[in-house]
Amino acid sequence: MAELSRQQVIELDKRRVWHPYTPMADYIAHTSPLVIQRASGARLYDVDGRSYLDGNSSWWTAALGHNHPRLVAALTRQAAELCHTSLAGVTHEPAARLAEELCGVAPQGLTRVFFSDDGSTAVEVAMKMALQYWAQNGRPRRRRFVALDGAFHGETLGAAAIGGIELFRRVFSGVLLECLHVPAGEAGYERAFSALEALVRDNADELAAVVIEPVVQAASGMRIYPPELVSRARAVTRAHDTFLVLDEVFTGYGRTGPMWAASHAGVAPDLLCTAKAFTGGMLPMAATLASERVFEGFLGAPERALYYGHTFCGNPLGAAVAREVLAVFREEAVLEQARSKALRIERAFEKLARIPGVESARSLGMIGALDLSGARGYLERAGWRVYEQALRRGAYLRPLGNVVYVTPPLTISDPELDELLGIVQDSLSAVLEPPGA
Repeated sequence: MAELSRQQVIELDKRRVWHPYTPMADYIAHTSPLVIQRASGARLYDVDGRSYLDGNSSWWTAALGHNHPRLVAALTRQAAELCHTSLAGVTHEPAARLAEELCGVAPQGLTRVFFSDDGSTAVEVAMKMALQYWAQNGRPRRRRFVALDGAFHGETLGAAAIGGIELFRRVFSGVLLECLHVPAGEAGYERAFSALEALVRDNADELAAVVIEPVVQAASGMRIYPPELVSRARAVTRAHDTFLVLDEVFTGYGRTGPMWAASHAGVAPDLLCTAKAFTGGMLPMAATLASERVFEGFLGAPERALYYGHTFCGNPLGAAVAREVLAVFREEAVLEQARSKALRIERAFEKLARIPGVESARSLGMIGALDLSGARGYLERAGWRVYEQALRRGAYLRPLGNVVYVTPPLTISDPELDELLGIVQDSLSAVLEPPGA
């Protein structure tokens, strides 16, 4: 079958595809999208042969770059032997070994692994575990959650309930689980966590869990807060015997520096959610890690079991690739090599903060972000002007309203990282500096 031209792909796409996070009327009428044909390392290549540095690791998944040869080889080997079997009363070596290896690198005390499909479902699993645990272990009133304003925990109805980005949840507000949100971000994180502590103290008998993104609230604008506040959340949940869920879907696998953002605070949660970099951007797969206490709360009579699961839960292809991701992290010293790259990002964003029109900048690990002056919010368009300039210069940046950020692969080469950071600077200057300045 002959390949379609770029224009034929776009025409077919606009006729049939409903895109995520996209106002479709505007997209169909005005957008000329990238048509990506292949990817390698830190670069995406379109059908015209032009390359783009992937500044956000394709929604934060390609931590080891695109088409890492070891991951491709692991997928190919597994596909030749076993592509799929259910995990219901059945097991297979890739899933069993992955669970063992994952517990080996997890924060201490997480001993059980429940597989699912993506970050949303990993969080949904954690929420269901918490709710059912209390329901069948003597505290059935514990049906509420606590989370931060600005939080993003996924798209399922359960995960949306604890999300704190109003644009994403308000249309569903009448059917969501009850969640107590505490003000964060603009209100100040110290104040937010003081409010969180008070909520837990005052409502402990009704709380199933506290759910937070440790150290970085990603989708709300790469908002970074002190690790000591995570420690405080752990302390108050432990004091009042409720669960702490850490959503490490974005922050895990070295994005903030260590393997888990929880390490910044030296804490271990009762439940931890991981996805995105879990399979290096190769396949949709996720995991929820649980403590032995949580697991034991489901033992006993048959009706106490966790009657939940997905068709591709723990699928052999994803498990084989996820194991190889862990092997690459171990054997290629990914975290160690990323440290010098993180310093490059830190220095670059300190410099970018001095550009007139940049309100503030911040960095942590392989994250660099800045706020453009003006109105804030996911629908603000300022960041998209920088996106358009960067695209012309050969980099793909997807802003969060007026927040421009980079989250490149941890394995990006130093020359490519410098090129990416230079494009960000040039693009900002093109948007913010008046002509002839």
